[in-house]
Amino acid sequence: MVELKQISYGGWSRCYQLGNGRIDLVITGEVGPRIIRLGFAGQPNEFFEAPDAMGKTGGDAWRLYGGHRLWHAPEAVPRTYFPDNAPVTVEQKDGYVHVVQPVEPSGMAKEIDIHMDAESAHVRLVHRLKNTSPWAIECAPWALSVMAAGGVVMFPLPPRGSHPQALLPGNRLVIWPYTNMSDPRWTWGHHFVMLRQQDAPPQKVGADVPDGWVAYARNGHLFVKLFDYQAGATYPDMGCNMETFTNTVMLEVETLGPMQKIEPGGYIEHTEDWCLFEGVPKPDSEADIDRDIIGRVHEAQQLAKR
Repeated sequence: MVELKQISYGGWSRCYQLGNGRIDLVITGEVGPRIIRLGFAGQPNEFFEAPDAMGKTGGDAWRLYGGHRLWHAPEAVPRTYFPDNAPVTVEQKDGYVHVVQPVEPSGMAKEIDIHMDAESAHVRLVHRLKNTSPWAIECAPWALSVMAAGGVVMFPLPPRGSHPQALLPGNRLVIWPYTNMSDPRWTWGHHFVMLRQQDAPPQKVGADVPDGWVAYARNGHLFVKLFDYQAGATYPDMGCNMETFTNTVMLEVETLGPMQKIEPGGYIEHTEDWCLFEGVPKPDSEADIDRDIIGRVHEAQQLAKR
């Protein structure tokens, strides 16, 4: 049974806990839309919480509260960084929770629908960008989960080929000007890319991931995020539908939808499926991913089909 109840959390007096007895998440009511917590019931938060921002509200500066948020890409200042410091509406609907942010000055309105499975550690999120302005807006939905420190993120590369049969490029890896490919936190494998979160300078990479999954392992838990890939669509940031960023305190697991023109009164959506697993060791190599992770990814994909 899935239950929604109002609680205080992290210094905020109005938050909403959604749980099924196995997992729970917490939605902030005084800022957002944000999901500030996701975890197994009674266990630590899988998401990062920014100590200097927890419990704060109002103001004109954007804050990294942590948790999960919705942006629109491509990244630009100030449009992307409009502060989500105002109260949101949280409503229980038939089978899901509906979270709505006040309209931004750009005319964009953000919504998240949260569907929690009644028995498993599976959550589906439908992110929605609505255009309330009198002109068309071109952008892409961008869903960012800020993970707690100390883990490793991994994502798959498309099937490999051999020379001279495979003469054309097969996929994209996009690096930022501050990306250091020689940093030992990276593993540039044959089938997977891995990035470890440590107390070290920022790193970021983006990719097109046709397999539609990315995972983060930490403290014996595995967070799997599933997302769609539309072949032939135009994605932001030189064609990325998945990105990951890390700094000294956290690591972000990000997915993006394709660039689309939203007509006045229209909207676009982007869906993610989240699954949590216990008893999963943190991988150090591609062999570890094959042995310990891929089976859980397949389990997550089956849960998402139900």
